[in-house]
Amino acid sequence: MRTSYDKAFRAEAVKLAITGSKTITQTAKDLGINETTLHNWVSKARASKTPYLDDDQTRSAADVIDELKQLRKENARLKEEREILKKAAVFFAKEEQKR
Repeated sequence: MRTSYDKAFRAEAVKLAITGSKTITQTAKDLGINETTLHNWVSKARASKTPYLDDDQTRSAADVIDELKQLRKENARLKEEREILKKAAVFFAKEEQKR
């Protein structure tokens, strides 16, 4: 399945990769995207000299990282809730069979 990223996300990812202290590989891992994808975005940005680097259309790196952390936390919570609901469904199904 192919994932689509909006322009602002791509721009911030490229900005982090180019200006950050981490490698492109590590930046891609931190953002949860494919390393090759980020390499391609960086190459295109360098070749065209800006489309992904326009500050007016991007959020700060800290904002993107904060949002990523928040979304990962929320994802973990939702997975936990789903597991609880699965266990409850099994429990109630067994109780219903006993009757």
